[in-house]
Amino acid sequence: MRQARNCWPVLVRKAQDAVNEAQNDIVQALARVDQLEASHQRLCKLYDEYRLQEHASQAPVMGMQASMNHRQFMAQLLNLQQRVVVDLGKAQTTLAQMRQKRLKAEIELHKMQSLAEQDAKAVAQDAKRYEQRQMDELGVRQFILGMGT
Repeated sequence: MRQARNCWPVLVRKAQDAVNEAQNDIVQALARVDQLEASHQRLCKLYDEYRLQEHASQAPVMGMQASMNHRQFMAQLLNLQQRVVVDLGKAQTTLAQMRQKRLKAEIELHKMQSLAEQDAKAVAQDAKRYEQRQMDELGVRQFILGMGT
């Protein structure tokens, strides 16, 4: 009589671990995207505030050095914005890759679960056939014994 294979539960657990790991990676990637989006918004707001400050202070003429410092700072803010946008693009690409990885892990998990179920069904069918053979043999013995009397 056939017995269930011990490998299927191990493979199912391994596939489930891969799904859980991929999900954790997605959570981290999402947090990174959120962090970068928040940084981008703060930089945009800060740039807008300084731009408005520059226009408002045109009436009382700024000193040459103050004006240069102000513009240099605004240029640095723009540079930072661009760097954050690049990093955000990379983080979003990483997030998409993590989602693809999770999808593949989920497909593998479903495959392992299906194979485990198939094995369990095959074992159950073997057990049923074995029991039926035993019952058939018992029936034949009783019949033979009954004819002898």
